Amino acid sequence: MRILFLAVLRAHTGNAVTAARIRDHLEAVGHTCILKDALDFESSSAVAGLIGPEKFEAALALHLYRGGRLLQGLQIPFGIIFGGTDINEDINHEEKKQIMGIILEEARFAVAFTESMKEMALNKWPHAKGKIHVQNQGISTMPNVTFNWNTFLQSAEINQRADNLHIFILICGLRRVKDPLYLVDAFSEWHREEPNVYMVIVGPEVDPVFTREVKARVKRAAGVQLIGEMSREDLHAIVKNCFAVVNSSISEGMSAAVLELCLTLRGSIWSILDRDTGVVCCFLFQLILQMRKLRQTRISDLPRGHITSKCLRLSLNSQEESF
Repeated sequence: MRILFLAVLRAHTGNAVTAARIRDHLEAVGHTCILKDALDFESSSAVAGLIGPEKFEAALALHLYRGGRLLQGLQIPFGIIFGGTDINEDINHEEKKQIMGIILEEARFAVAFTESMKEMALNKWPHAKGKIHVQNQGISTMPNVTFNWNTFLQSAEINQRADNLHIFILICGLRRVKDPLYLVDAFSEWHREEPNVYMVIVGPEVDPVFTREVKARVKRAAGVQLIGEMSREDLHAIVKNCFAVVNSSISEGMSAAVLELCLTLRGSIWSILDRDTGVVCCFLFQLILQMRKLRQTRISDLPRGHITSKCLRLSLNSQEESF
């Protein structure tokens, strides 16, 4: 089958990575999947002009609003994959909610990565019952076996013995929705009390204006370092070496960094359950309190499912992550 796949392909975003993985999977099972950037089209009529000449037999859209609205009225069957902000953010905008409801009526099926995402959608569009299916998101990791942790610490200007450090890693593109500044002051204060505690922000400069703001803030914050874009293989190696991974996104559909963390450490993906396989916090004071407790935890007291102190990780968000 020849499939048109629409997604926002902005570099260094979770949707772009997810779209590429889905395309590769579809092609691996024998389909031809043509991935197009939804931002290149102004309306569904522009997409309709591709259907005949490109001989598409079906279509997919990642993100109910951004991609789905471009498939309305097309003369081929299509499906929707929820992206994250469509359910977390756009659903609260009345006009967008109405448009997305109409799109769901036309769609043959919709895919949610979690049960909670499905429940949120059904709460707003009960007519979609029986149409929304849960498919856990797949992920793969390939840690760089030649990665040097000490060299990484030196590049981050952390000049202490590696075995005496507690490095918390925040992996994200520098854009406001990822909110890396949320943790900066708290970590800086903690570092002043305990100089072996650091937070390192790792990621590409996506939003130039926001990037300048982040750099200025980090420059004034002791104990917080900023590293630019790194290869995925090096990121996976960092996850294996750091003390904990944190995530402070304002809106999160499915954190690729947390998924990769789970797979890198365990070889499988499981749920982040509060104080069991991770820590989930709603407020900054809770976050810092739990991180301090985590740092003082003895190996014998580690939550079940963790093998060594190196495998204990921290995931933070406003809601539970489920894989």
